[in-house]
Amino acid sequence: MAENKSYKKSSFGPAFLFLPKRRRAALADYYEFCRLMDDIADEPTFPEPGKELSYWEEEIARIFAGNPETQLGKQLAQDVKEFNITKDRFLLLIEGMRADLQGKRYLSLTELEWYLYRVAVIVGMATLDIIGVYGPQAEQLAKDLGGAVQLTNIIRDVSVDAQMGRVYLPEDYLAQEGLIREDILAGREVEKTARVLAKLALLARKLYRRAEVQMRRLPRLKMLPCRMMACVYAKNLAKIKKNGFQTVKPVKLTKGEKLQGVFHAWKNTFLA
Repeated sequence: MAENKSYKKSSFGPAFLFLPKRRRAALADYYEFCRLMDDIADEPTFPEPGKELSYWEEEIARIFAGNPETQLGKQLAQDVKEFNITKDRFLLLIEGMRADLQGKRYLSLTELEWYLYRVAVIVGMATLDIIGVYGPQAEQLAKDLGGAVQLTNIIRDVSVDAQMGRVYLPEDYLAQEGLIREDILAGREVEKTARVLAKLALLARKLYRRAEVQMRRLPRLKMLPCRMMACVYAKNLAKIKKNGFQTVKPVKLTKGEKLQGVFHAWKNTFLA
């Protein structure tokens, strides 16, 4: 199976510079894996994405058995031993990507939370494993911040997802506004859709607030990348709200706006 070499680095890479070299390398390996799974699910360069995901499920088994085939697998095999990264941190993400390929529908918020856990929360848990932050508070932070960030992505990318035949908005939320899934796919009823997005944004903001409470209870310096992510994505959500939750195209932050978010996180970490 093909192994994608064009992996993208995390936008928050500089926030990890305080970590020891091995932890930084392990994070880079894990994010490389995450990016590859995302590309398999989203990019047309993979003509048989289902088979690619199956291959990586098998490669994860080989990683934990000590006989990976790929270069990335060999790097991850060392990481999982050194930092006690569990198999679910990989397999649940693949399960989420498979749901994307299958066009899974989410009838309720509870069903959407199933997806959020697999594509965002589990990534946060793996990140905290590698950083060296453990326990119930770390797990709650991953749930709150991962859920908030992924909800922000869903709100931002309604039109992009619709072009791929995907709708992540809970169908009971749609029904409250007299909408059905096909309205979102066709880009109809933008004002009603905006009201649905506003409801999801309220939930995301609640999760951001809860994440901030958790971050205050955990080692301040280790929380810098988490706080940077929270500040930048919360700022993006605020900009989407200011633009009226329009779905014609994604509302994104400029480089300057991202830097403002990063500075705010830095200030809260070192000066608060």
